[in-house]
Order: sequence, then C-alpha cells, then structure tokens
Amino acid sequence: MDWSELKDFLDEKTLQYQGPEFLETDPIQVPHAFLRKEDREVSGFLTATIAWGNRQSIIRSARSMMALMDDSPYDFTMEATARDLQKLSPFVHRTFNGQDLVFFIIGLRHLYRAYGGMEPLFQRYAEAEGIQGAISRVRAHFFEPGHLQRTEKHFSDPLRGSAAKRINMFLRWMVRPAKSGVDFGIWPGISPSWLSCPLDVHSGKVARALGLLQRRQDDAKAVKELDTALRKLDPEDPVKYDFALFGLGVFEQFG
Repeated sequence: MDWSELKDFLDEKTLQYQGPEFLETDPIQVPHAFLRKEDREVSGFLTATIAWGNRQSIIRSARSMMALMDDSPYDFTMEATARDLQKLSPFVHRTFNGQDLVFFIIGLRHLYRAYGGMEPLFQRYAEAEGIQGAISRVRAHFFEPGHLQRTEKHFSDPLRGSAAKRINMFLRWMVRPAKSGVDFGIWPGISPSWLSCPLDVHSGKVARALGLLQRRQDDAKAVKELDTALRKLDPEDPVKYDFALFGLGVFEQFG
C-alpha cells in the first residue's frame, strides 16, 4: 500500500483499539484505579517498570504492589518509614524483586522532594534534548540516592542503546490526551509530538511488515527510525499508532 493508504489503514486500526475496552486487558488499568495525579504517576511508573511478560501476570503483580503500598502509592512513597519499606520485601515479578521496589520508592521520593516530581524534570530536559535525552537525564537523577547496582537494569537508558519500551510507554500514559479514555493527559507541559513509540517485539514485527521500520534489532536506533516514520503519518500525535501496531500484533497476529 502507498503512504496514504498506510495512514488510512493505521488510523482505522488506532480507532479500533484505542478505547475504554483496551483497559480490560492492559496494565494501564492499574493507574486508572486512582484519581489523584501523583497516585497515577507513581502507580503508572511502577506498573510500567514491571510491564514485561504476560499482561495478566503484570496486572496481578502491579495490584500486589499497590496493596503493599496500602493502595496509596504517592503517600506511601513520600511517608514510608524504614519499617514500612520492609513490607515490600516479599514482592517479586520476574527479575524485579522487593529490594528493587524499595530502591524505586526511594528514587521516586528523591525526584519529588529534590526536583518537584517527574513531570517538571521530563519537561525541562525534553525541551532541550528531546524525549530520549530526557529519559537518560531523569534516570541519572533517579539513581542519585544509594541503591543496588542490579536495580539500574530496571530503568533503561536509551542513550546506551536501549529501546526503553517501558518508560516510553509510561510517558505515553502521562502525556497523551485523555479523550480516548485510555491515556491520562496529566502532563500538559510535554507535547505528544515529542513522544517515542514504545517499541517491543509485537510493534516491531508489525512495523517491519508495513515498511515503517527496516532495522532488525529492537533498540534505540530502531525507535528513532520508527519515530521518523510515524511522525510523517501524524506529526502532532505520532505515538497514537502504538495502539494500531500493538493491536495488529497481539490480537490479529499481523505480519
């Protein structure tokens, strides 16, 4: 299909998959359980952090995390004592364990206390260096408090070659408008046009089948290539096509 036909096809698939019913099987349903902005940020960040593997398993693990945090993720993050943090020890989701969760809570607390939260940091750096540069900068601030070296692997750095799928997905959740009933649109200082597609095995396979992506590895260079293609289709909101690529790959086994 030519470029115009491709855009029409992907626009149609985006409308098909971007709707409230998407929440029924997607981890974004976990932050949707909260109304306060900061609760959505903290629960969304932690849920996105463990978002690999079976989606139902991700949802169960994320809900378990929230329960361990008394279903008040922001208040727990900001107020938890050393004894409170010990309650997190039993948590495990694949290679992300209770120790990692403790250090992630400490890192989030540091961002809120020292920098006013994640949103102003991402906005400041994204305006100057683009969203991938911002991810790397925020990550560096996140790990300023003492932490285990092993915990760093759970917050990917695109400037080291990672596709950073999970953090790009979190940013989509926070930034894109809420009108579809899926994303939140609670970070208005960041334009959706700056976002990068959360590239994974499903979206990568579909993107290659459609001629949007040539690079074989799902890495930072592939994200940049896919971003360039999607911005030709919609320069204002290129990451809306994440719904189409994901839906085609997971639900239709396209490609």
